[in-house]
Amino acid sequence: MEIGDKVPEILGYDENGNEVRLSDFEGKKLVLYFYPKDMTSGCTAEACNLRDHLSDLSAAGYAVVGASVDDAKSHQKFIAKHELPFHLIADTEKTLVEKFGVWGEKSMYGRKYFGTFRTTFIINSEGIVERIIGPKKIKTKDHANQILSES
Repeated sequence: MEIGDKVPEILGYDENGNEVRLSDFEGKKLVLYFYPKDMTSGCTAEACNLRDHLSDLSAAGYAVVGASVDDAKSHQKFIAKHELPFHLIADTEKTLVEKFGVWGEKSMYGRKYFGTFRTTFIINSEGIVERIIGPKKIKTKDHANQILSES
């Protein structure tokens, strides 16, 4: 997905097995953020920052949905532990991460593996990608402010 692309109507299934559709967010801008893994330090910092500033994001017309390749059970634990007030898409088939181009080869401590690149897509009320905040730009502890400061 690139800026200007139309996002698919069906995004996936959330932590409760419910279908998440673009039309669920009609009239709002959607913050669709992809993150590597539930319960890891960076992903927890990012999710909690979005949680703590959700009222500011909502006031600015945003809805928030997270997505990772973790399963629904993992998402349920993550949401419960950190009291996350938004849904997380369980993209276990890697359909969404591949469609958005955020799945690929990564490297840590010299070891290569495949994973999700931390990326946030800002989707306007017409379902068009308006902004992309890429992996090297995201500040996990200040992500909501990054979204709001450029809106």
